[in-house]
Amino acid sequence: MSKKKRNSLKEAIADRRGAATLEEARAWVLERGIEELECVVPDQAGVARGKIMPAAKFFASPTMNMPSSIFHQTIAGGYADDDAIGGGDPADSDVVLEPDFSTLSVVPWASDPTGQIIHDAFHRDGRPVEVAPRQLLKRVVDLYSHKGWTPVIAPEIEFYLVKPNTDPDYPLEPPIGRSGRPETGRQSYSISAVNEFDELFEDIYDFSEAQGLEIDTLIHEEGAAQMEINLRHGHPLALADQVFMFKRTIREAALKHDIYATFMAKPIANEPGSAMHIHQSVTDAETGRNIFSDEQGKPSAEFFSFLAGTQKYLPAVMCVMAPYVNSYRRLTRQSSAPINVQWGYDNRTTGIRVPPSSPAARRVENRVPSSDANPYLAIAASLACGYLGMVEGLAPSEPIEGSAHGLDYDLPRGLLEAVAAFEDCTPLSDVFGRSFINTYGAIKRAEFETFMRVISPWEREYLLLNV
Repeated sequence: MSKKKRNSLKEAIADRRGAATLEEARAWVLERGIEELECVVPDQAGVARGKIMPAAKFFASPTMNMPSSIFHQTIAGGYADDDAIGGGDPADSDVVLEPDFSTLSVVPWASDPTGQIIHDAFHRDGRPVEVAPRQLLKRVVDLYSHKGWTPVIAPEIEFYLVKPNTDPDYPLEPPIGRSGRPETGRQSYSISAVNEFDELFEDIYDFSEAQGLEIDTLIHEEGAAQMEINLRHGHPLALADQVFMFKRTIREAALKHDIYATFMAKPIANEPGSAMHIHQSVTDAETGRNIFSDEQGKPSAEFFSFLAGTQKYLPAVMCVMAPYVNSYRRLTRQSSAPINVQWGYDNRTTGIRVPPSSPAARRVENRVPSSDANPYLAIAASLACGYLGMVEGLAPSEPIEGSAHGLDYDLPRGLLEAVAAFEDCTPLSDVFGRSFINTYGAIKRAEFETFMRVISPWEREYLLLNV
């Protein structure tokens, strides 16, 4: 594609998304005949919480109130104990949600003309809500800004297409494509396997274009009906917003075709798990130069320190990268997922990969996060690890040549172990704030207790008559 065409495409996408002021947003909505607005905020799980209201009511009072408990809710809809540290506000007071007009876009799958806009959460005295995921990512990005740096990221999101499943006691199965047959075997990078669901992917592209979202590439991954969508690199907050919206978009497009799209880390036994790989680089805020390369185009000291910080702190942020019990089923030896914090040049068996690139595009790929992670929190955590490495001047281990799968586990094997590591890491407490760490830990422990009330088929299979 020529530079002129690329610029035209960017202008067309920009025209479909965002406004700078309230008045621009009002004009944008009127021009498109939008009748309703979905006012949303991402919770700890990355689920869209909020209110739907007539556009006229929104513009009469664009801020809204919601209970602070939306940031203390578990994935099962419950809450941590009020008496637990991080259990939340006993009074469940309101927080103020203010719209970010730059996120304004249409809801292309809605039956009536509808728009959507992402909000930020504030206390009534104007302070950002410390436990709100979008505010947390802003906090981490601000740490970079104070050093004169601008982080740049590009996420890759894997997901499965599956048959509709209304009974959770039954395993998930691959859907039927246009050939009339479910997919079997391994179909990595298969064009024909993607073509099985052409109409669905056409809807994903159409829905994305309507919202001003840019898909870089679409590929078939290793698992049966497992796909991956890569997004173009950009500012961390903008890309987190895009992942947040893409998950909704992909699910809605799939439902239109009587298919489920799932971002579970390990949805199907004996199939690969799904990851959210995060490519990261850091530029000089004034010059735009990639600080991971020096003047001679060689890897810089900052590059190696970023790597070292990722190695040191990834185990401590594991409960953010792998936030559910199911997430740890993905991270097993001899699978395509990493089990340690080793790094290597163009090595997909390590948790940290340095892809081949020009000096200007030098970057670090974090291959540890699973696709079930909240994009705001996973990106914030990944950038925090690299930031701490740079400010501490850390040095990484030697790069791995060959497979890292046979090496020791460096990462927590389960959710409670990961939560304990998160809570015990003082440098991360300084970055995230103790309030967030306590709240997040309380939510994860509550979710684990919910999981422990479920008896699995494995237990019935091997314990029923043998013990």
